[in-house]
Amino acid sequence: MTARSRLRSFLAGASLLLAPTSLACAGVAAAIPARPEKIEFKPLVFEPPAASDFRRTLSSGVPVYMAPSHEFPLLTITFSFKGGAYLEPAEKTGLAAMTGAMIRRGGTTTVSAQDMDEKFDFLAANAGAFIGGTSSGASLNCLKSNFDEAFALFMDMVRNPGFQEDKVKIYRDETIENMKQRNDDADSIASREWSALFWGRDHFEGRVPTRATIESISIEDMRAFHRSIFHPGNLIIGVTGDFEPADMMEVLEKALAGWELPPGGGTIPDPPAPTETPAPGIRYIEKDIPQGKVLIGHKGIRRDDPDAIPVEIMNDILGGGGFTSRIMSRVRSDEGLAYGAYSMFGNRVYYPGEFRAGFASKNSTVAQALKIVFEEMERIRTEPVSEVELETSTNQLIETFPRRFESKPAMVNLFIDDERTNRPADFWKTYRDRVRAVTAADVQRVAQTYLSPGNVAILVVGRWQEIYEGNVATAADPSKAASMRDFFDGVATELPLRDPLTQEPLSKE
Repeated sequence: MTARSRLRSFLAGASLLLAPTSLACAGVAAAIPARPEKIEFKPLVFEPPAASDFRRTLSSGVPVYMAPSHEFPLLTITFSFKGGAYLEPAEKTGLAAMTGAMIRRGGTTTVSAQDMDEKFDFLAANAGAFIGGTSSGASLNCLKSNFDEAFALFMDMVRNPGFQEDKVKIYRDETIENMKQRNDDADSIASREWSALFWGRDHFEGRVPTRATIESISIEDMRAFHRSIFHPGNLIIGVTGDFEPADMMEVLEKALAGWELPPGGGTIPDPPAPTETPAPGIRYIEKDIPQGKVLIGHKGIRRDDPDAIPVEIMNDILGGGGFTSRIMSRVRSDEGLAYGAYSMFGNRVYYPGEFRAGFASKNSTVAQALKIVFEEMERIRTEPVSEVELETSTNQLIETFPRRFESKPAMVNLFIDDERTNRPADFWKTYRDRVRAVTAADVQRVAQTYLSPGNVAILVVGRWQEIYEGNVATAADPSKAASMRDFFDGVATELPLRDPLTQEPLSKE
């Protein structure tokens, strides 16, 4: 047989072998619609887990959320506490953050900081602690085989932090050194001054540490602050990973034994509401940068406001939905005035949060971009959103909803946060139904209620004269010309750049 005939025989046999596969593929191809929009997907079926199914209680009354899984020999334990920076005295601003950092970095009363680091490293364990604005916590992640030793060290860290003096000095020196760079970055300036403007410099959200406040913080201050927050009367525990619930409950009972409440019982008050509201108008900070940084906003709503979901959808369409949102689409995609532009409702649990929009644009086009933001704020108030926009936004919220529960640590942390902040027990069970119920009329109603273009505060950081004049003299299309005279009759107040270490106004000389 010649080589050619052998090849012919091989191909003939191969075709017979492939024939069933080809027929099967043809059947599959026949089942594929001719157009992508004709493809049908099975509806997503997902029921959110109930927090009560994972909640247990220690004999001391401490709630414990447990979600075991045995895929990997790892465990994660989370301790969560109410309380944070709002509890620190104003003259010791920075106490909360320093205390939280030093719980982990400063050793314990019986183990040096270096030995604690070496022990956690040897055990391949990761431990941390923090004290934030309104909540605090500590966590441990380790191998199951090393859990007993790692958890004992973790409990010593949480209950008996040493606040080792040399480590405190390092933290203090690093913090003060970092302060010196505060005015190097325009975003940092804008964020810091916006917080002071919006919340007030006497409110914990508007305060920033200074060299004096950091230097005033003593080790005893940190010990007292730690004791006021880190105690079993203020604790919620979460455990995930490779463990048996009954065994873990015994471990936790023993670990918390003898942990006493602070004098007075340790009741933690709610964070205070701000006493100031920013007056409408323009403020600016002079800085020689090529792009102006702009923040716009006014008071928003609380997290548990009955209109929170319609507001979330309204803002998603306005400027919270990335490239599909109106502000981003017009400012970036249509006009090319900024790399990004957004809006948001930063809701708070205990008091109304903020509505805020922002972008960075060439100094001469800041006013043009700002004009677009105002136009879109007004448009969503006066015109119903389209069915496509409404459907896109609601579908996105519904379809991404399961991600909140996609991992057991994420789920447990969600349950902990909900209990600490008293979120209604059926919130997640009814969430999607409430999203589906939102109509275009609801979106317009909440836009009219919670968006007020005439009452916004505007903060600009950049070359003010260029920003003020805008592009009136250079715009090729007169309809796109804008200057800061178009807002609040051009009346603007200059805010001083502040000394990075003292936060006192800097002289312009």
